[in-house]
Amino acid sequence: MTDAAVIDDEALIATNPFLKTLLKIWRAQDSHGAWETKSDAKVLTDYIITKEDRKKIPIIADPDPDTIWRIELFYNAIALAIEAEAKVMITPMLKMSHEGFGRMVLIGGRLIVVNKQLRDVHRFGFETFAKLAEEGEKQVAAGVEMIKQFPEAANY
Repeated sequence: MTDAAVIDDEALIATNPFLKTLLKIWRAQDSHGAWETKSDAKVLTDYIITKEDRKKIPIIADPDPDTIWRIELFYNAIALAIEAEAKVMITPMLKMSHEGFGRMVLIGGRLIVVNKQLRDVHRFGFETFAKLAEEGEKQVAAGVEMIKQFPEAANY
């Protein structure tokens, strides 16, 4: 990665609302200050998996705990962003098999705000920080729209 690309990634993380939320959640996990000297891009770099890196990951494999944790924090950031925009408390629930298949739901009141089927989670990642931000923003927008469509269920 070139220095210009790193600077662009840092600028995107500093300005994109979803990436800032995701970064806050990651920084909050650092109870001992081990990541204080890491740049924002370095903290979030595990979400970036290039096409070449993805090809190196076996098609069938069990997800490791770090990958599952990364997925949980990604959806926690989506939940937090939805809460901030829609003013509805969101609860994430993840059910995952040991083979890497499962479902993530974000629930607001009695409403399933986001329902995402997960497959091959051992390969979970995005090609760039821009694609990471785009997917997060898409999920947040869909969740907020669902709450707007069914406010009685979300506020129950």
